Amino acid sequence: MQHSLATMVRNHLRRAAIAGGLEAAHALARAGLMAEARGRGAIFTLHHVRPKDHRAFDPNAHLEITPTFLEKTILTLKRRGHRFVALEELPACLASADKGPVACFTLDDGYRNNLEWALPVFERHGVPFTVFVTAGYVDRTHTLWWETLADLLSARHEFRFDFGDGAELVSSGTSAQKQTAFDRIASYVHGADEARAVAALNRAALEHGIDPFAITEQLTLDESGLRALIASPLASLGAHTISHRALARLNDDEARREIASSAARVEAITGRPPLTVAYPYGFRPTVSARDHRLAADLGFAVAVTTEPGTLSPGVNRHAVPRISLNGHFQSARYVSALASGIPFRLLHDSFNRNRFKDKIMQHFKVLQRP
Repeated sequence: MQHSLATMVRNHLRRAAIAGGLEAAHALARAGLMAEARGRGAIFTLHHVRPKDHRAFDPNAHLEITPTFLEKTILTLKRRGHRFVALEELPACLASADKGPVACFTLDDGYRNNLEWALPVFERHGVPFTVFVTAGYVDRTHTLWWETLADLLSARHEFRFDFGDGAELVSSGTSAQKQTAFDRIASYVHGADEARAVAALNRAALEHGIDPFAITEQLTLDESGLRALIASPLASLGAHTISHRALARLNDDEARREIASSAARVEAITGRPPLTVAYPYGFRPTVSARDHRLAADLGFAVAVTTEPGTLSPGVNRHAVPRISLNGHFQSARYVSALASGIPFRLLHDSFNRNRFKDKIMQHFKVLQRP
């Protein structure tokens, strides 16, 4: 219990620290300071876009924003002079003489609410966007472990889970215990053979009447849904692998197959090879320089990470940073702060030789991943 409370306190303090940093960056941006920090613009990462459904235990709340906040974000960026472009047009934009800032919107995983709730907002403002498709979700062959885990923890006060040395009892009666269990199992997924860890989670969920594949079907678009989405000229699809496993932990053949097969699945839907790809999770150490080379070799014009930052003309087109629109920070002020690039410049300049830099950067990154 003591460990559970400590986890909750750390999460609260981390969010407070980030909010404070964003407020400070917003003040600097309003004062017109460090204008060069925004570079040539930014790519924004979204996952779920839907009205808020308040849940007692919601460990994935950072992965969803409301349609209202998406609209506020677009209006904020318009006021700041950003020009909205499709992601596949980014290389040409960065190479052009036009130095005005651009903004790209991307949505990972292919959720149903991207069609139901996000599309109308983008269409209302004429904003192009890219949805990165995980082929295993489209074809209902793979599961979203972070959603499965959230449902299991919400439903159970305790359950048995095999961390690799035999099943053990996991307590999940209180909110603090649930969060501790979520963090522990998430660490196991990222630290072990991911496919094996997810299979163990799926078995645990099924033992308690929770069907992980039904969750995939409920939450993500199938082929017909994706075809309905790209009926809009503003929408495009990018590759996001087959299984959503961390590429850096796969061997060369597996990693290439994950990317190439995903691209082929998108081409079967759209009629043309996708020009863009998003690495699953997208942060170090889940993606490596080898994966950047694979994306280049396979012909993608742009490959995006979730490493936070703004755009520069010299950016590696196969390791492009993105900025998360985070469910815990749904404020127009924070959009201004992030789009200004000031938080990332301050972190780089002020902590370049400071041993706490990586920890602070991790605070920004951890809130944009499962």
